[in-house]
Amino acid sequence: MHVQTDWSNVNIYYWAVNGNESDKPVEWPGTPMTSEGNSWYTYTIEDATSAKVIFNNGSAQTDDLSQIEGEWWYQDGKWTSNDPTVPTASPTPTLSPTLRPTNTPTPTRDPNASPTPTPQPMEHNDFRDETIYFVMTARFYDGDSTNNFHSDHDAEVGNGDDDPAWRGDFKGLIEKLDYIKALGFTAIWITPVAENASGYDFHGYHAINFNKVDPRLESSGATYQDLINEAHKRGIKIIQDVVLNHTGNLGEETLFPIMDRTYTLGQGVTGNSYTMTPKQSALDSLNQFMGIVSGGTFSNYNDALSDKQNGSTWQYKARDQWMKSGDLIYRKKVDIGWEDFTVTTGQFAGDCMELNTELPTVYNYLTDAYSKYIDMGVDAFRIDTVKHISRLTMNEVFIPAFKKAAAENGNDNFYMYGEVACRVSETWNHGRAQVSPPYYTWKSNKTYAWNHNSVDGLDNLALCKQEYDDNDGTDKQPKSKNVFLNGNEYHEPDYSQSSGMGVIDYSMHFNFQTANKAFNAAKAEDEYMNDSSYNVVYVDSHDYGPGIDGRNDQDGNDLWRYEGGTDAWAENLNLMFTFRGIPCVYYGSEVEFMKGARIDNYEKALSQTGRAYYGDYLEGTVTATDFSEYTASGPVADTLSKPLAQHIQRLNKIRAAIPALRRGQYSLEGVSGDMAFKRRYTNKEEGIDSFVCVSITNGATFTGVPNGTYLK
Repeated sequence: MHVQTDWSNVNIYYWAVNGNESDKPVEWPGTPMTSEGNSWYTYTIEDATSAKVIFNNGSAQTDDLSQIEGEWWYQDGKWTSNDPTVPTASPTPTLSPTLRPTNTPTPTRDPNASPTPTPQPMEHNDFRDETIYFVMTARFYDGDSTNNFHSDHDAEVGNGDDDPAWRGDFKGLIEKLDYIKALGFTAIWITPVAENASGYDFHGYHAINFNKVDPRLESSGATYQDLINEAHKRGIKIIQDVVLNHTGNLGEETLFPIMDRTYTLGQGVTGNSYTMTPKQSALDSLNQFMGIVSGGTFSNYNDALSDKQNGSTWQYKARDQWMKSGDLIYRKKVDIGWEDFTVTTGQFAGDCMELNTELPTVYNYLTDAYSKYIDMGVDAFRIDTVKHISRLTMNEVFIPAFKKAAAENGNDNFYMYGEVACRVSETWNHGRAQVSPPYYTWKSNKTYAWNHNSVDGLDNLALCKQEYDDNDGTDKQPKSKNVFLNGNEYHEPDYSQSSGMGVIDYSMHFNFQTANKAFNAAKAEDEYMNDSSYNVVYVDSHDYGPGIDGRNDQDGNDLWRYEGGTDAWAENLNLMFTFRGIPCVYYGSEVEFMKGARIDNYEKALSQTGRAYYGDYLEGTVTATDFSEYTASGPVADTLSKPLAQHIQRLNKIRAAIPALRRGQYSLEGVSGDMAFKRRYTNKEEGIDSFVCVSITNGATFTGVPNGTYLK
């Protein structure tokens, strides 16, 4: 069947099976089909603006065939765009049907997102040597008020001109790099930098163009490249938050282009604006699609793009159906179960459209776009929503692609850690290993025939399901001794089965009501991690805090910034900076900023949430001469003198001075005490043999300690 846009002059072809004349239809709506010889028959629909066509395969109605331009064949119980009579080794999918805008070519590794990359060289040895400070760039410090920007959501919740959602920027972050260095942190995790589009996009997780830095973060002399360079000059590494499994619900300008965005910036927040310029083919296609599904059309382009966070508007629903219809870029079946395989294929939020991550067209574009940021000098990736991507996809595609791109830039130890979000106290997420953090630290335990020439990604998705089923059961999960000492002896770790990616330690995070609970959670999970010394450990973040007994709402009891008090914070930090793992502190925790506030409350102004603007604490000047060494004046000096800020500075110094606290394996053998352990790291090539005994809070005793000179 050959389909055209308006159903005028549409050709219906029929092939009499095996040349059997009795198989041919006698007539087609009242008119005999025309024989073209060789058992082929045809009928042409003329001068029709619409048509309802039902195909019957002799026993039942076939699946619906959406109105998509091109050649379509029915074979083996399904419609296909490939002529089954012409075998091909690697058929190419038709990815530009009329129901979506014309696809543009996959970009090169050097798009015009920032100035020509000139990253400062950095040493990339072992990321466990770092400590991480996590900032939401748009909420940290406002260095350039002319790029401040109201999101569509600002007016609804009361974010005024003095506190628009898009407020902080790269210029502000550059100006306060010395503040972060003064605290002693050696790496900064920043929220996604890709251009975003939604009513609630300041956080960076609703991409419209993965290949372009959002202009609301940049300024003259303060581009993303400038930020990377300035951080490197200070010996600070940049961790970029990257999103692989979804875009915003306005499409992605290369994969599924709906619109162009034009910004007018430079006159302060009240003078800033953006326009959504229609791609006429997109508007025509969407109107045509609306005529099919509901009989309605859009009178103007803004109506077609109207966006509500809750996804309840008919515009959103039409757009949602359009993006899922007749195309391979987005998944069509997006029902989700949180503890079954569909957690990797379902759509977890209406503003996060699920990409077909097993389709080469999609994953090649993503790896190419993100490799560009590695070219710019980004030192590590925090990978968002890893739980919603199959482990096989991560191991076959994304991890090796990013490792390769980094190696080409001289970084053979490129570090990545994934968000496998598990809001539970135990090691295994409701008993399902495959949706739990330890699972993603391992390679697959057997080989699967991944197809990098896949037409629709479904064959690769079937392999992902097979791997999931093959690993069903916590008793099937591998164990490791990589993080444990042999008595007092350090041993060479075995990374032959490592996936090459660390994870956020969600079990510790959820249990940080107290340090002791987090410590016990860590001990329970460590044998199942490939090497938990590569876990990123934090108390709270931009999404969740620890589970809080007795405090709950309809969404859970972990939605508030930590409010345990200064002493409890200090104890948690003691554990984070001395036990295995890489410590990470969310911005403002050093002054207990917004403690007890709902971390993300869509119905309230940002100033009332855990994502409030932090810049008032950073006014004044600060100059860091070294990590945790600085001079400061004004409010920022007061901030740095707060008890927890001072405590963090001391902990960063201690950790930097003792290799065993950064890279060491640990043991509880010969140790008594509530939270006590010993750690050791040995590297003969570097001449290091570091041994440390740690007691977090109360007294402890250590027996069988090796001889040597110990410093208090």
